[in-house]
Amino acid sequence: MNTQKMNMTLLDMIQHWDPLGYGSDAYETEAVDVLQAVHECDAIKPLARKIQAIYEFSFEEVIPLEKCMKIAEELLKVKNEAECTIN
Repeated sequence: MNTQKMNMTLLDMIQHWDPLGYGSDAYETEAVDVLQAVHECDAIKPLARKIQAIYEFSFEEVIPLEKCMKIAEELLKVKNEAECTIN
């Protein structure tokens, strides 16, 4: 999987995640921020904390860390699988 396809897959996953129940189209800005965080983090917990902070900043609601860790794990799995095929 090339980098562009990986980014599209990650962005699609992020945009369809609806942690606050506002509908998946409510998180466009946050999705881009989370995508950037995925590229900056290689571990689940630091990524989960960044995801939690991104949504808390925008919506002033805290998503439980467990929810953030689940999506972080899924995102990093795609990233790691893609990096294995890119190299």
